[in-house]
Amino acid sequence: MTATTAEAPPPAPRLPRRRGVELSLLVGAVLISVFGYAAVGLARHNAVPHDVLRYGAGLGVLALLAHLAVRFRAPCADPLLLPIAVLLNGLGLVLIYRLDQETPHDIAAPVQLIWSTLGVALFITAVLLLRDHRLLQRYAYVSVAAALALMLVPIFFPAVNGARIWIRIGGLSFQPGEFAKILLAVFFAAYLAANHTTLASTGRRIWRMQLPTGRVLGPVVAIWLISVAVLVLERDLGTSLLFFGLFVIMLYVATGRTGWIAVGLTLAAAGAVAVGLLEPHVHGRVQDWLDPFATIEAGQGPSQVAQSLFAFAAGGMLGTGLGLGHSTLIGFATKSDFILATAGEELGLVGLTGILMLYALMVARGFQAGLCLRDPFGRLLAVGLASIIALQVFVIAGGVMGLIPLTGMAMPFLAQGGSSVVTNWVIVALLIRVSDSARRPSPEPADTEVLVPALEEDR
Repeated sequence: MTATTAEAPPPAPRLPRRRGVELSLLVGAVLISVFGYAAVGLARHNAVPHDVLRYGAGLGVLALLAHLAVRFRAPCADPLLLPIAVLLNGLGLVLIYRLDQETPHDIAAPVQLIWSTLGVALFITAVLLLRDHRLLQRYAYVSVAAALALMLVPIFFPAVNGARIWIRIGGLSFQPGEFAKILLAVFFAAYLAANHTTLASTGRRIWRMQLPTGRVLGPVVAIWLISVAVLVLERDLGTSLLFFGLFVIMLYVATGRTGWIAVGLTLAAAGAVAVGLLEPHVHGRVQDWLDPFATIEAGQGPSQVAQSLFAFAAGGMLGTGLGLGHSTLIGFATKSDFILATAGEELGLVGLTGILMLYALMVARGFQAGLCLRDPFGRLLAVGLASIIALQVFVIAGGVMGLIPLTGMAMPFLAQGGSSVVTNWVIVALLIRVSDSARRPSPEPADTEVLVPALEEDR
């Protein structure tokens, strides 16, 4: 007699974790930043800065601790996200240190390093404590309530440079709206994931576009309108544009209907025209965008946008070299809004293209993680977080290069701004967690309980 036995199913293919690749790229990112730091000292003082080893050791320790957290808690995460963040953060510290040489009364690099350390600490905390990104779906309404509260608080503080977006307590200042970006992305992802079927299949058809019922779309539109209204009241138009773009992108991803893109662009254009005509501060920036050399012709000297364009032109293909440019002629906001002009002048078109490619690669890896996930919330969250980075880069780079009117925002990781760098490290941590779930070969755990009310359950 012969016994027949059932054949065991073939094992699932094991996806390489590539933590060694991540570590190698981190070493390269730290070395590039250290060489840039040394190059600034050689160009400005004909000597390597005395604290270059301390700078390299500090950045290296931060990168190593972040790598160990990813290795032990998210071993299947994308190996490119963390090195890109470290390299961009390191280059930002180098550029701020370079600009500090022109402003000895305003030293910003040490403070930015402290904020970067806090950002990496929050990155490590998020990677260690958040074991499943779907747990965030439970706190959708808590997230939106916290986001609205964070955006409302600055109204009660004095305006800074025409905008009420800062909270200043003693010598400490931070921008709470930066943290609201992540919270609103979590809410949009949770609500749209719970109702994406209803949003895509019900409602009234107008001009080949399926409009969902107000009962379904109303809550998320109301939250978005309140957010934008608060930001307009605070004159933080850059963040309001970001929230608008984030809402339209996530709505399009949730429904798969291209008509939302057309509606979003139309509403954005109408809103931009209205605000540009009615708000004097914004109207002035629109005028600078339309004719950046008008102040020169009027004998008042070049405007900030004109100086920025001169800096890009002076950089040429390969740049003047770190520490050898004149982008400080821009004056105010050189270390924040216009830091990309310093990169363009001293690193040239080649270096500027490399920086923009790093941002593009980070965004692409975030989108890729979302495409590989099976749960709607994870897909929308990954797309939303990656879109935040993409929208910030577009708005800031476009304004500095004269492609769109200038708005007051910080270039992710590069520009001076503690709230911005901390928030971007949290975004990278969430993308690390999402990509780990997307690349894991083992079956995903059972769905966590969802507290967002779904109007129609997905089967």
